[in-house]
Amino acid sequence: MSQPSSLLSLLTALLLILPSALAATAGCGKTNTITSGSRTMTVNNKNRRYIVRLPSNYDKNRPYRLIFGPHWRDADYQAVDGGSAPYYGLKALSNNSAIFVAPDGLNKGWANSGGEDVTFFDQMIKALSDDLCINEKLIFSLGFSYGAAMSYSLACSRPNVFRAVAALSGATLSGCSGGTEPVAFYSQHGVRDSVLNLSMGKQLRDNMLKRNGCASKNAPEPARNSRQPHIKTEYSCKEGYPVTFVAFDGDHVALPNDQGGDGGASSWTIPEVWKFFSQFT
Repeated sequence: MSQPSSLLSLLTALLLILPSALAATAGCGKTNTITSGSRTMTVNNKNRRYIVRLPSNYDKNRPYRLIFGPHWRDADYQAVDGGSAPYYGLKALSNNSAIFVAPDGLNKGWANSGGEDVTFFDQMIKALSDDLCINEKLIFSLGFSYGAAMSYSLACSRPNVFRAVAALSGATLSGCSGGTEPVAFYSQHGVRDSVLNLSMGKQLRDNMLKRNGCASKNAPEPARNSRQPHIKTEYSCKEGYPVTFVAFDGDHVALPNDQGGDGGASSWTIPEVWKFFSQFT
């Protein structure tokens, strides 16, 4: 009588393991040749650079989240990798659960001419997946300003690759080539943004609300110069594809505080984005 019970236990264990196994990339189980540091590749006959940061206790048999951090305009990949809040502060919260990548844009931006920057991301993902153990169902991108535009472009063009993206004060600067497939989407924007008007951020949000089949909902905003706390609106959308929009009383900053300035490593943005990304397992 014990045989059916043992068989049931085995089947249960296999069902628990199977989703993770199916999501594991070809690099799982391999001795990796990609290590933390700067790397280069050729994309459309152009030299492209990116920085990889592996968890300090990287395990070749554990599928990790993969998080890209495209930089803002007139910056470079080192700006995202360094500073007081590397990778927009997410690296400090990840607890070695993610592989982080800082790609370098051409001419310090993400014009994505002819889709060349999307191709760059395609090739990075292929190279990383072939060598490292990544959960291909948990790939993300987070950026500010031009980096937000690039993250949004990836949501448009690669919805079956990216599980979620976050756009910090972005606009449609890198294009939006693709269909209507849903992607989980987090965005935030300052009501006093003097570089990319608030309406530009709302345009990104509204497109994703449509793609994700979200119910209409009022999204309140703090008054200009009110120093009111940021206001988060979470929409009811197609299961598995949430949309969150946060309005704050501030200008064009990546990591704002509620005093109207740059909060840096103590910004409320960091736990908000990490909570949004880490809900996907």
